[in-house]
Amino acid sequence: MQASQHASAFDADITIGRIVSVTGAKAIVLLDGRVDASGRKTMHRPEMGTLLAIDTTTTVVLAIVSALSVPVPAQREGDAEIWIAELGLVGELWKAAGGRAQTFNRGVTIYPALGDRVRVANKHELEIAFCGDMSKSVRVGCIRQDSSIPAMVRVDDLLGKHFAILGTTGTGKSCTTALILRSILEKNPAAHIVLLDPHNEYATAFPEWAEVVSPRNMHLPFWLLTFEEIVEVLIGEGERKAEIEILQELIPIAKSRYSSGRAPQANNLRRGVVDHGRYTVDTPVPYRISDLTGLIDERMGKLENKRDLAPYRVLKQRIDSISQDSRYGFMFGSLTVYDGMTQVLSRIFRVPVNGKPITILELTGIPTEIVNVVVSVLCRMTFDFALWSEGQVPVTIVCEEAHRYVPANPSAGFEPCKRAIAKIAKEGRKYGASLCIVTQRPAEIDPTILSQCNTVFALRMSNDRDQAIVQSAISDTGSGLLEFLSALGQREAIAFGDGVTLPVRIRFDELPRAAMPRSSSAKFTDRWQKSVGDEGFLEQIVERWRSSGVSVEDHSSIAMMADALLGSAPREDAHMGEAPRHDHNPRYADVPRHQDSHAEPRYEQRAPAAPLASREPAQQVPALRSREPSPLRSAAQEPAAAQRYGSEPAYGAAPTARPAGSMLRREAAPAAAPAPAPAAAADPAAPSLRSLRDRLMQRQR
Repeated sequence: MQASQHASAFDADITIGRIVSVTGAKAIVLLDGRVDASGRKTMHRPEMGTLLAIDTTTTVVLAIVSALSVPVPAQREGDAEIWIAELGLVGELWKAAGGRAQTFNRGVTIYPALGDRVRVANKHELEIAFCGDMSKSVRVGCIRQDSSIPAMVRVDDLLGKHFAILGTTGTGKSCTTALILRSILEKNPAAHIVLLDPHNEYATAFPEWAEVVSPRNMHLPFWLLTFEEIVEVLIGEGERKAEIEILQELIPIAKSRYSSGRAPQANNLRRGVVDHGRYTVDTPVPYRISDLTGLIDERMGKLENKRDLAPYRVLKQRIDSISQDSRYGFMFGSLTVYDGMTQVLSRIFRVPVNGKPITILELTGIPTEIVNVVVSVLCRMTFDFALWSEGQVPVTIVCEEAHRYVPANPSAGFEPCKRAIAKIAKEGRKYGASLCIVTQRPAEIDPTILSQCNTVFALRMSNDRDQAIVQSAISDTGSGLLEFLSALGQREAIAFGDGVTLPVRIRFDELPRAAMPRSSSAKFTDRWQKSVGDEGFLEQIVERWRSSGVSVEDHSSIAMMADALLGSAPREDAHMGEAPRHDHNPRYADVPRHQDSHAEPRYEQRAPAAPLASREPAQQVPALRSREPSPLRSAAQEPAAAQRYGSEPAYGAAPTARPAGSMLRREAAPAAAPAPAPAAAADPAAPSLRSLRDRLMQRQR
């Protein structure tokens, strides 16, 4: 009878041990439990990271298991052992009138006493501790201890005090970033998020919410750049003191000329009448590149010593080459200079939102030497926009691959970019500018920036230096969880900081397949089972490669030019009698066309060309038509095109004459030269050639 009462009392007792030591924020528990016939303890065995509860008079103290040990292991199986659990005290639940836990507070005000019993926290206590205020939190997964308890993130604390997502390559950083942002956007449809995407992988993760900005449709005018940024673009690295001084003097004058709306007057310049003290080199007001180069020409004309011309010539040549480079079209390619700063801000920061609360800025395709400049401009504008909007429009900027922009090495990176991101990290909280850092190498990022991120999601990391950085950012109470860093599975992370109520090991929810970023690893074993790709496949790769810096409208112009010059066969649905289209696109009208007079001829033999005079009028000048940006022609079209528009020259054949600067392929002389035609017979061909030339010249203008 007594034995049965003792067993029932044991079953009712859900505790697993008692407190034997309390020091500051730590405690030690001596574990006990039922012993089976072999002497093994069969009670619930706590794991690392398990949340335990200690009942006091008015509170329930919560503690996380940070270490487990057996100080004196048994020599033989069945001998008694002492099991020890080290706890980190993390918070407390205040009891209501009925003794039920009601509210959770971080920190401990009433410490447990020696001998107090310790138990595993129940589901109700876990929900109060980990979920908190559900109205301002979003779900990102579930906690590892109990999969029925959601892992909630407090949005205001997460964004207001910055956060970081850290993890080795392939651990799911991109999916974690997409999951967290999607969870926030679902509850906050009028958000303002700017995501810097260096690998073009996030557009598929936000198909319904994203405004995707790429170099093809980006408009970031050069006059928005500060002096340091424009110097980096136009001059680059190296000691170019003379060129920098020239720009520093002439840019304010060019800004004053634009604002005055008057043509440059040489007399006023000589007398110093132009008021360029109104603007500084950093004032974000428009100015014309033509005014800047004109000022350089004027200064060159005034120099008496010709040896002083070198920096002016170098600077002007650099400005001309950059402004005519199609890769810089998003910065210098505007047809007219106008004050479109409000349009730029509206598109980037989504004001108004118009159903697109996130802007994805795809950086692939931007010249590598100015990527940091573009990031610097965007981060600086983010802070200034939040500052001058007085916090009415909070903005979050997400820096993927952040170690590129804020490296720990002081001599690496672009200093204005580092300052812009650091300013958001240090002062952005006051004005509503939030920062998210995503990196695979925490050890290579500026520790000042990382220390400002009050919430961290640490995915699997195996590098000791990276683990040490995360270790320094977490409090002692949750340090035991970091032992899991090298053993975390896919979609698992250690979350700690102000964005979560307690340090916790979580398992992220799985993203829908339609919302996955393009970041999956290549399947080598699948792709290497058979040979794929032929000459046409490679030609498509080369075409995309070469056209990476060409805008969408330029693609259309190039395609139509290729139709006219290369003479590709018209599609079956094309109207041969349709008048040629002249969609003039003068975006790069000033770019000099490279002559092709020394191009190597292709050597395949084709059917001889018919004389121009014998062709139909519709064949003399093929209709210009719009098509997809790939100028590649199918194999079925090649013979027809060759027969209609002439053959390629045989090896050693001299190419026929053509206008300089054109892109026409050389036509070989006919295999059997016909008898010389009378002058009257040649007349119909001459107008056709002139018509083709005039149309090409019109497109170039």
